[in-house]
This record gives sequence, structure tokens and C-alpha cells, in this order.
Amino acid sequence: MYRIFGPPGTGKTTTLLNMVDKALESGTPPDRIAFLAFTRKAANEAKERAAARFNLDPKKDLVFFRTLHSLALTMSDIRPEQVMQEENYRELSRAIGVELGAQKNTSIDDDVPSMVASSDPILGLINLSRLCKSDLREEYNKSNIEEEWNTVFHVSKCLKEYKESMGLYDFTDMLEQFATNGNTFCPDFDLCFLDEAQDLSPLQWDIAHLLDTKSKRMYCAGDDDQAIYRWAGADVDHFINLPGGSEILSQSYRIPSRVHDVAENVVRRIARRFPKQYKPRSEPGNVTRISTINSLDMAQGDWLILSQAGYQLTPVAHDLKSSGYLFNYRGNRSISEKVSEAVNGWEQVRKGKEVTGKVARIIYSYMSVGERLTRGFKKLPGIEDNDILTFDNLKDQGLLANKDMIWSQAMNKLPDTDRAYVTALLRRGEKFNGVPRITASTIHGSKGGEADNVVLFTDLSPAADTQFQRHPDDTHRIFYVAVTRAKQNLYIVDAEDVSRSYDL
Repeated sequence: MYRIFGPPGTGKTTTLLNMVDKALESGTPPDRIAFLAFTRKAANEAKERAAARFNLDPKKDLVFFRTLHSLALTMSDIRPEQVMQEENYRELSRAIGVELGAQKNTSIDDDVPSMVASSDPILGLINLSRLCKSDLREEYNKSNIEEEWNTVFHVSKCLKEYKESMGLYDFTDMLEQFATNGNTFCPDFDLCFLDEAQDLSPLQWDIAHLLDTKSKRMYCAGDDDQAIYRWAGADVDHFINLPGGSEILSQSYRIPSRVHDVAENVVRRIARRFPKQYKPRSEPGNVTRISTINSLDMAQGDWLILSQAGYQLTPVAHDLKSSGYLFNYRGNRSISEKVSEAVNGWEQVRKGKEVTGKVARIIYSYMSVGERLTRGFKKLPGIEDNDILTFDNLKDQGLLANKDMIWSQAMNKLPDTDRAYVTALLRRGEKFNGVPRITASTIHGSKGGEADNVVLFTDLSPAADTQFQRHPDDTHRIFYVAVTRAKQNLYIVDAEDVSRSYDL
């Protein structure tokens, strides 16, 4: 197994994709190549690129471009209807008398951290112990879970019995089955690529080594300095200690020299790491310390605002809204698609343009019956979503509001908070139906992202501060990832409590 170490911005995934291109160009059949990624995004990127360049059918020709979980299900004889769903967990909860948090209907391509970060702490802990191939009691003792051990053990035992009696499986069952029996049903490959290898758990490493025996050549790529998922079972030491050859990608195409200096100061603090050097871009960039985010003008350019804990972003989101900025906040747009469609739709239709029945129905949902709509027309009965409607058509469909009313007057049921925010957006000139230039995210949520301007809060939550004392390398890696998202400017925000912060 050959390792490719890719420091931030050095084009690790691109290097792997270029190797895929070269293999396809040389005549390697696409079904003899496996490209396995830790995330669905990375797997899809590889699949789409290979399909477009070589005119391949991604579903038929690139069947082994996927996540490890997806490979495990595809190769097994487990049918999709045999996978545990939300209703199964609810039934189990009622049967054993232990209230378990609702489980979303996860996709087979969901990332492992999203599975471990379960809405229920007991189920998350059980899954973690299995991914780590460790004793449940051992993981319980290391955790901060509030439930009694007897309860955790009871749920674990009952969950196993429930799945066996119902003939059901969860995603970790698939990995375990593949690791145990995969040698009998996994095909042979000419080439196997494994991306983001530093994030693999011990159970996933079992699969990786099995794939190595089934492949003429296997490459695993990653960066141990960016391993920030140990809490989700990632075994970075396994990646560091792998025998065999390796190479280090030595040129970053993202990080300017001054940001690189800060990053190197952080990474040198990591005790357990594979030593590596890489060059920054020739541009110097800027590193600036600020006392408050309010001092920044974010009217131009792309911005990434990062914090260690999610709750630290709440006041940031409030300030951005008050200032009339459009942004992504922890994975969601700051204004809902529904409100955007309603405001845009009304302004279009009153100016003589057309809207679909679907948009018209959304507009009507923000209008009051009696003042803006005739009773009986609220849900536009008889109108299909794809129907095309003009203002005159809407007048025939119970509309009482007139063309002189702007969106804020016509849609009088729009919540005041949305009304104020849309007004602020328009005043600033933001295209609120566009792609946000600004993203506010936790550091964990930003991995793989980048921006010209990065704003970094250094405050630590109480729990993170405790973890810093126990596992300092984990915290160093988290802030290394944060710093290295910056393509041009890094703004370091002064900590509110210096005694509970990360020193940059």
C-alpha cells in the first residue's frame, strides 16, 4: 500500500484523479479501477470527472467509485429494505422502554462522522465502539455520556437481538461483514485508490487491507496533520505507521507564505506526526489580528468564518443578518429558499412576468385570506406546480393584492424577522437568491473548504478545553485545518477568555 501525503492545498485528490485519467488512457478497464473516498462528495467528484473526460456512464462503468459504506452494501447480499430505518429505532425504543433519539434515514453514502454523531448518544457510543473495534465499556468510561452503564449495555444487547430477529442491518454491520467475508465476493482490481485515509477507523482499515490484497496496486492518500475525526473513531496512527513506500506533495497552490508561517507554527506542536515539508505560494498574503468581527468589511470577496464550537457562531449569524449579508450558516442558507422564491416571484409577476404554479402557491402562503386573497383560493385548487401563470391569471385565482404593492406589502403574513432581513439584504444590494459569498461554519464542518478570506475565532468551549488537556494533538490539528483554509487573508479574532483559548 503506497501512501501519498497531501499537505493543505497541494492537490492530493487531483493527483489521484490524474492517476485515474492516466490508467483509463492506457486502456485499463474502468470496472478494474476502484476509487474509494471517506466522503460522498469526494467519491462523486472522481466519478463525474472520469465520466466526463472519457465519455463513460457513471452508473454502469464506474461502479467502484464510491464510499466505503456504499461499497460494502453493493458487494454484500444485503438488500436496501434490510437496512435499519428511523421507524425501526422507534419500535426498538418502545419495546425496551428506553427513549432513544430519532435516527434520520441515513444514506449509504453518508459520512462516518455523521453516523457517530448520532442524535442519540447511546446509539452513537455503540457505533463508535464497533468502528474502533474496542470494548463498549472501555468507550463508555472514556466518554462524557450521562446515561448509566447498565442502560447503555441494555440498549446494546437489545439492539443486536432486534436486528437479528428482524433480519435487519445497520451500516456498521455492512462494514463488519465486508471485513470478515469480503475476500470471497470482492472482485480483483488493477488499481485501487483510497482518499482521506487519515480519517479511517480500525474497522475501515481492515477493509482497506483486504482491498490491498485484491489489488495489483493500491494508493492511499491523506494528511495526518489534518486528522480531526478521532472522536468519530479515526485511527491516524495506523496511517502514520503503515509500512511501504510514500511520497509527499511538496507545493501548496492555496496557502500564501505568511499564512504558511502561522500553519507551520501550529503543526510543529503536534507530537505524533509524519514529518513533511511543503512550499507555500509565492504571494505573501496577510495575517491580521482583530478584536471583533464587526471591524471587517465583507462587502466583497468570499469569506469563511470559523469557530471551534457551533454555539460560538450564533452572535456572528445575528450580526451578519443585521448587516444585510447573505451567508451559509452551518450548512444552510441564511434565508430559506421558500422566502426567496416568494419575494422574487411576486416582484416578477407584478412586473408582467410569469411564475409557476408552485411559486404562486408559495406566494399565497404568505398572504392573508380576506385582505390579500379570496377565501377558498389559499392553496390554489386545480393549479398544478408546472402551470404557468401571469398576474391576470392570479387575479382569476382569488388574488386581491394589486400590482402597486411591493413584496413587503402584498405578503402581509411574512414573518417580521424575514421581512426585516430581506429589507436589509436589498438595501445592501445582495442577490439573496444567489450563491452566498460568506460561510459561517465550525472548523470540523469546513474541512475540504477554502476561501480568500478566513476569520478564525480562537475561543474553546469548556468541553474542548478539557479535551485539549487530555489530547493536545487533536486540538493542534483542528486549528491547523482552520488556518490552512485561507487563500489570501487570515483574520485571527482575539479570544473573549484568553485562559480558555488556542494560542496562535
